[in-house]
Amino acid sequence: MQIAKVRGTVVSTQKDPSLRGLKLLLLQLINEEGQILPEYEVAADSVGAGFDEWVLISRGNAARQVLGNEQRPVDAAVVAIIDTVYVEDRLIYSKKDQYR
Repeated sequence: MQIAKVRGTVVSTQKDPSLRGLKLLLLQLINEEGQILPEYEVAADSVGAGFDEWVLISRGNAARQVLGNEQRPVDAAVVAIIDTVYVEDRLIYSKKDQYR
């Protein structure tokens, strides 16, 4: 799994029928120090994440284990909205502090 920040949405009017009704998010990856990386990913959103939220994504076969994605051609899925991240007893991210 990987931590990422929601940067936007991806909208497509022409797509595989199995993707209809699926929200797609543009995510920017984050390292273990909380620094934004120059890498992006598009992921299916199964938890209702919003702009600027930190999320946890699963990739590959694990992304297809999310209920409803079993038959969809997705290789990344948002599986959680993050509240806090600690690394070695140090707070890296807190959702409640982000919006103050």
